[in-house]
Amino acid sequence: MSKKNQYLFPLILVTSLFFLWAFLHNINPILIPHLKKACQLTDTQSSFIDISVSLAYFLIAIPAGIFMQKFGYKKGVLFGLALYAIGALLFIPAADSRNYTFFLAAIFIVASGATFLETVANPYITVLGDKETSEQRLNFAQSFNGVGAFLAPIIGGQVILSGVEYSREQLNAMSPGALNAYLQTEADAVKTPYTVIGLAVVVLIILFLFTKLPEVKAEDSEEHIGSSNFSLKVLRHRHLKMAVLAQFFYVGAQVGVGSFFIRYARYVADMSEKNAAFAFGSIAMVGFMVGRFFGTFMMKYMKPAKLLSLYSAINVLLLLVAVLADGKVALYSVMAIPFFMSIMFPTIFALGIKGLGEETKIASSFIVMAIIGGAVAPVLMGLISDQTGSIQVAYIVPLLCFLVILYFGLEGHKVKEPRPGVDLDKI
Repeated sequence: MSKKNQYLFPLILVTSLFFLWAFLHNINPILIPHLKKACQLTDTQSSFIDISVSLAYFLIAIPAGIFMQKFGYKKGVLFGLALYAIGALLFIPAADSRNYTFFLAAIFIVASGATFLETVANPYITVLGDKETSEQRLNFAQSFNGVGAFLAPIIGGQVILSGVEYSREQLNAMSPGALNAYLQTEADAVKTPYTVIGLAVVVLIILFLFTKLPEVKAEDSEEHIGSSNFSLKVLRHRHLKMAVLAQFFYVGAQVGVGSFFIRYARYVADMSEKNAAFAFGSIAMVGFMVGRFFGTFMMKYMKPAKLLSLYSAINVLLLLVAVLADGKVALYSVMAIPFFMSIMFPTIFALGIKGLGEETKIASSFIVMAIIGGAVAPVLMGLISDQTGSIQVAYIVPLLCFLVILYFGLEGHKVKEPRPGVDLDKI
């Protein structure tokens, strides 16, 4: 069997994993308002859902890299899927108890599984084929991440959200029994979808168990550079350090743009929450999905770093309009941003691990850790909004984030050759 055919089915199977963490990240805009109702939370408390996901990525990425370094790609996938399934099924007792801490624990476990999958799948895709097309291959796989990003809010909105919203006065007027019954009905709405998710992941575990995955060695993919053991020395590679920084700001921008979109739409265009949510899912996130496929196609004709730079510059201009304009012009500028964000995560990732050989596995965990940016940028946006009374002004935060990504695309991604006579392992 040729190497190309040997990689085909594993490539398909690993690509299916990209849907899972897309679903995790893009179901949060549904869970936040839903659990706020079911558990009677404040806005601040409901935001802990995003923090739980980001914290899992930050805390688990390095252990995931060490695990993968020691046990290989396949065991990393299986362990990640097991965590994902356990976390999803824990939504059932969490709903029964209507305990928000229990929900946060379940979300953290799901996110921990997704961290393993993302730490494994991103670098694995880059080595399952010719190294010259690694960025293009990763962007193609990430296109299915875009499918999950589009479907999660639509499916979640249909099967989880009840559409029943009582005011505080109406809730206070209910009898204790009626109030408890209403809140329990809301909490129970997550049981069926998360049971289906858990069982689907169990099926994936079985498929991976009985599929032979090629354990690609460094000599098969890239020149061996440095030690394969875990060490901060991997950060001696300037392009990797810049990729970690760029990914931190990218994820911050992505989460910030999406998390505050409904409030932004109300502020600049007086759009209702329901219409804003539908517009974000059906226009902005469809644009994100289409952008992934289109970006993959464009990489046949334009180097990934140049395309990344172009898209970053466009998003800076769109956010200038979003901050300075009003009405539909400002609104549609924000809705256009996901199309140009679409290629950024996989492209930064692939450029960051370029030429790292056996250090690719642990390097990937550092880049995945940068997802903690998704917990930082929204907080800054919230603080700016609270201080100025304008969520529109807060969109200057993702604007600044895209400037950092623009620098990475222009200069920061370049692999610097070591100076003659310098032993990198001693730096």
